[in-house]
Amino acid sequence: MFDFVAFIPRAVAQGVPLMLGSTGETLTQKSGNLNLGLPGVMYVGAICGVIGSFMYETSGVVMNGFLAVAIPVICSLFGSLLMGLLYCFLTVTLRANQNVTGLAMTTFGVGFGNFFGGSLIRLTDTEVPSISLSATSAYFKATLPFADELGWFGSIFLSYGALTYIAIIIALGCSYFLKRTRSGLNLRAVGEDPATADAAGINVTSYKYKATCIGCMIAGLGGLYYVMDYSSGIWSNDAFGDRGWLAIALVIFTMWRPAVGVLASFLFGGLYILYLFIPSGTNLAVKELYKMLPYLVTIAVLIIVSLKKSRENQPPEHLGLSYFREER
Repeated sequence: MFDFVAFIPRAVAQGVPLMLGSTGETLTQKSGNLNLGLPGVMYVGAICGVIGSFMYETSGVVMNGFLAVAIPVICSLFGSLLMGLLYCFLTVTLRANQNVTGLAMTTFGVGFGNFFGGSLIRLTDTEVPSISLSATSAYFKATLPFADELGWFGSIFLSYGALTYIAIIIALGCSYFLKRTRSGLNLRAVGEDPATADAAGINVTSYKYKATCIGCMIAGLGGLYYVMDYSSGIWSNDAFGDRGWLAIALVIFTMWRPAVGVLASFLFGGLYILYLFIPSGTNLAVKELYKMLPYLVTIAVLIIVSLKKSRENQPPEHLGLSYFREER
């Protein structure tokens, strides 16, 4: 029989990086910026958190739970913030092509992470090409003390670290912000028609900078979560996979609704690891077919969205385009 009690927590853990990445990207795209550099941003957020954690663990001081979590989180947020500022400077201030800039930042972010990750691996003088930050990871993965005593309920709903619940709160908070607040409505106006928003007195540049930088910081936490929680503190170069691209696909899957992204990310997370739970014997070809499921679902959703003509299911009108105020 299919073991749902074991499958659901694994699917949730797999889906949290996707949730944080897609939430950050949704916030960015609502401002009209198409940040295809999201995989690089998540990679930089992860390696910056690893650097902070590594320095703290090897400093020789007695580990403090608060600092063990705070230092990697602050480093991750700072690194991904710099990536957001770089993207905005190039695309908003200098008006560079957003697609080219995003792809260049993905290449830069992966190279940045592999360079510093490889440097840390050399410092550890280990024979395996990875770093283990198990002490820090234990604080990230800490759960409620009574979760194990509640059987399947505790395993499905309470067996996660604090960052999982924070990710859900961030997604729901972004949804409320975009739909129910004046600043959120202004941000959506900037993404739909920046010229009209500018004429109404909305600072287009400020909203684009803030939304993109905050979105990058949220996505950077997704990279940190993958290393510290899902991978139990193990960093190895190029191990992040294609999760950044899946997070971008998830934005389209949810039709730019962060609240829907909570369940959608868990669905994608489940599809991503489904091949591990469905018996396939020694037939490796069948497992490879199961691995295709997230991408097949994405293609199907793209087709469905393209067929629907309702305005609320479409991307922001000015997505991916630079705004030239002189042309207003």
